[in-house]
Amino acid sequence: MDAFFTSLSRRLNDAAHPLRAVTPRIDQCTCGQPIYFRNSVCLVCKSALGYVPERGMLATLRPASDAETWRLADDPQSPLYRRCANLNSAAGCNWLLPAGSHDTLCLACRLTRVIPDLSVEGNDLRWRKLEAAKRRLVAQLLDLGLPVVPKLENERDGLAFEFLGTDMSGNQPMTGHASGVITLNIDEADDARREEVRVQMHEPYRTLLGHFRHEVGHYYWDRLIADGEWLDPFRQLFGDEREDYGQALQRHYAEGPTPGWQTSYISAYATMHPWEDWAETWAHYLHMMDTLDTALNFGMRAAPGALDLVPFTRTALYDQNDPESDAFLNFINAWIELAAMLNELARSMGQPDLYPFVLPAAAIGKLHFVHRVVQAGRLAQEH
Repeated sequence: MDAFFTSLSRRLNDAAHPLRAVTPRIDQCTCGQPIYFRNSVCLVCKSALGYVPERGMLATLRPASDAETWRLADDPQSPLYRRCANLNSAAGCNWLLPAGSHDTLCLACRLTRVIPDLSVEGNDLRWRKLEAAKRRLVAQLLDLGLPVVPKLENERDGLAFEFLGTDMSGNQPMTGHASGVITLNIDEADDARREEVRVQMHEPYRTLLGHFRHEVGHYYWDRLIADGEWLDPFRQLFGDEREDYGQALQRHYAEGPTPGWQTSYISAYATMHPWEDWAETWAHYLHMMDTLDTALNFGMRAAPGALDLVPFTRTALYDQNDPESDAFLNFINAWIELAAMLNELARSMGQPDLYPFVLPAAAIGKLHFVHRVVQAGRLAQEH
């Protein structure tokens, strides 16, 4: 098992490989202290830190000669950077942007076009949680090579986030996606309220990051699948998205998920409509990639023989002739083992399972389809 994870780690960290590692989670300050994705200052030497999105890394900063500009401490020839204007706001952003940019906000912060009303008590903390989850999402999207363009720069194809609370009439906003705009109810940033909704909805799992990953899946369906070469294969695998969405929504909440859904879908909600099946599968793909990468960066290993799990084979894949199918299967089977380990660790602390899902073979085929679409999107960006 140790050799298996070592081999997989080597594959995931090969920059030329389509399953290369995504956002690193264990960088080091120049003083040698480990630093983490959210940090804006080293807790030991107090050096300023900043996340460099084009490099996918958190770096120690040193002041440059120009006021309010910085260079990377371990690279004297690095470009000049400025810190995001939201560093000292409730959002607490630690991202950098080029010193010569006319923008004052980093790429991640420019995606947000409506923030919570900060005159309302508690909304500063809600906004901070929302932005922290969104930055993790955006960093992963960039590392996967997917297009991330603010709607204020491209109204037709861009992406925007609106964080909304209850309006003056007492109406609750709906979390969802429409034409590149992702709306999130800021109540989702309250742990107690989110858990209350999770129980009401009979959901096994509900997190801010999960919301972001699910809703952005709808956005990338529009960007990568709609009216393109992947549309017919999508319909063959997920179903026809032209089915009336409103009727499907009503049916789902009136009748519940399709009986026996566990053999074909990644979650109960995925049964509602082909768009939701796609978005749920997309979100799980991002969960798996990020969590497995983090585990490998920390050197997590399973003891030999500790887990006797039957691995998935090519027969579960969307395209058995994919030349990179072995690498994808390594990824999936490593995730299955890691999820089992993480669930046992959570149970040891009296906590719910970290990954409370069982993946059927049909879901593996859909995950492989998502992977192929992501890789195609990456290649399109590179060319």
